Amino acid sequence: MTGVLAERAVAGGSPEATSTRSSAGTTDSTVTPRDASTGISIDASTSTSITSAVGADTSTATGIGAHPAIGIAIGTGTGTAIGTAIGIGTGTAIGTGTAIGTGTGVGIGTGVGIGVGIGVDTATAAGIGVGADISMRTQPQSTQTKPHPTQTQPEIQTQQEHQRQTQSQTQTRTRTRTRTQTRTRTQTRTQTEAEARAALMRAADVGDPIMGRLVMQYGAPTAVEAIRARALPAEFAAQEAQRAREAQQDRAPDLAARLNAWHARLAAANPAADLEAGEKSGARLIIPGSPEWPTQLDQLGAGRPLGLWLHGTADLRFSCLKSVAVVGARAATSYGTHIAAEFGVGLSESGWTVVSGGAYGVDGAAHRGALAGDSPTVVVLACGVDICYPAGHDTLFAAARGQGVVVSECPPGVHPTRARFLIRNRLIAALSRGTVVVEAALRSGALNTVAHALSLNRHLGAVPGPITSNMSAGCHKLLRERKAVCVTSPEEMIDLVGVIGDDLAPQTRAPAVPRDKLNETTRKVLDAIPSRGGAGPASIAVVAGVSLDTALSALGGLAAAGYIERTTNGWRLHKQAASYRKAPDSAILEPPPTPELDPTDDPPFPDDDFRP
Repeated sequence: MTGVLAERAVAGGSPEATSTRSSAGTTDSTVTPRDASTGISIDASTSTSITSAVGADTSTATGIGAHPAIGIAIGTGTGTAIGTAIGIGTGTAIGTGTAIGTGTGVGIGTGVGIGVGIGVDTATAAGIGVGADISMRTQPQSTQTKPHPTQTQPEIQTQQEHQRQTQSQTQTRTRTRTRTQTRTRTQTRTQTEAEARAALMRAADVGDPIMGRLVMQYGAPTAVEAIRARALPAEFAAQEAQRAREAQQDRAPDLAARLNAWHARLAAANPAADLEAGEKSGARLIIPGSPEWPTQLDQLGAGRPLGLWLHGTADLRFSCLKSVAVVGARAATSYGTHIAAEFGVGLSESGWTVVSGGAYGVDGAAHRGALAGDSPTVVVLACGVDICYPAGHDTLFAAARGQGVVVSECPPGVHPTRARFLIRNRLIAALSRGTVVVEAALRSGALNTVAHALSLNRHLGAVPGPITSNMSAGCHKLLRERKAVCVTSPEEMIDLVGVIGDDLAPQTRAPAVPRDKLNETTRKVLDAIPSRGGAGPASIAVVAGVSLDTALSALGGLAAAGYIERTTNGWRLHKQAASYRKAPDSAILEPPPTPELDPTDDPPFPDDDFRP
């Protein structure tokens, strides 16, 4: 097959070189422009292929290579333009020029032309098809290989499908690699943040507001570096001094002394060892930003804990979404422990988590009641999660780890102090939606939890007790000052802290008696009937203030209902059978002796209620 290729270029500038070589009946003409060129290429071939439509192709082509750029345009009736073409020929193409240009070509042909020579054309083409469908489309530059003209349609589809799968696999591997790198960087930052906060938990006291503000403003790693260098930021020191002046404190905090104490504790801390020991014992450290971190703790502001050590199976964040804090006296009465256990059982069976401090008295009773249900319980300690305090609750804490979680902001191995108990109470109030005080004296640690709950705008309930009990004096004071709502059952507490309309407590009503269903006239007639002796209809009508016919009608209905009975002396109320308490089985009761009647005594009247 012999092909003829002719190309004419009109350049924006003068060409640098023009070369023409011929070999074996093949003519190769190369024009090398200095700038972009606009050309018209016409390709004719004697191939035996037949095309059913005539198409026009407008393309912008750039060819780079050691051989001339040959553009072959195929027009289809559907308006599809193919801008990338590869020509394969049997002849030898000889050219010394390099063509770099941008041209506009129009190809008109009756088939697919196979040129003599090798040419590569990469183009961005817009084609206009003439046929049943006329469309315009811009085809982006692509590196996909154009199917060979001799390939069948199934082979072309298979090749395109393989290319799409290859691209999809490449994109998937790229996304996976990106996610893995991002996850690795995030884990590294999280590990660094966790170690820094674990070190600061050793350096500062629990709930230290100055340390809290330092970490909130500069971050935990920066705070660790500043403490090790014994140099707090000057801006931070100035802010603390200004805050002390605005609060009108008699004595401003000594930052230098506190910094020295932090430095000494930090030097002895080993956060990596704490994390490793906690992991071996089953405990875990969560910090702000962790998936398990309860966001309601952020309301504590500078008093927010630096981190929390957890030991248990329950998720702390999900457990605290529906939670109630049950607090009270350690030296609780039997009444207080009974009520606390009832609240624990009722809340747990209703799907609410019980939060408490794990102490003797009300706390322990509430936890035991919660464990009797299906919901988790949260034990907030004032010591490390590996320390059992009080020691008598080791079994209770073990059960809480299996069904709930034990929480502490103290590092492992730290023992409780009086100050830590009071600071711990803010976590109990912040983790729950509301707090209920079962029993509390006027000077009680439970009232400290109440103060934190009120400062956080949490719901507060109090259970009333005997007015003679000193252990209920604190609850009565809260109720009298209207700081708390009176609650007497778990349902009422859920109504207080739950969702409006969904967690309503059932309304209590007085028991209904059959007499309540009588109308007003019938009740008047019933009230006029004597309980002893008897009375006629006329006298009953006068006493009731109704007519005789109305009285007779009402008497018939009352008699049919069993309210009254008729005697020889008239109508009277129906006597109810006397009920006596059953005597214990061990008691041997002799029947009472029957009194002998004196024949000289007068017999009783028929209307008297004579009982021997």
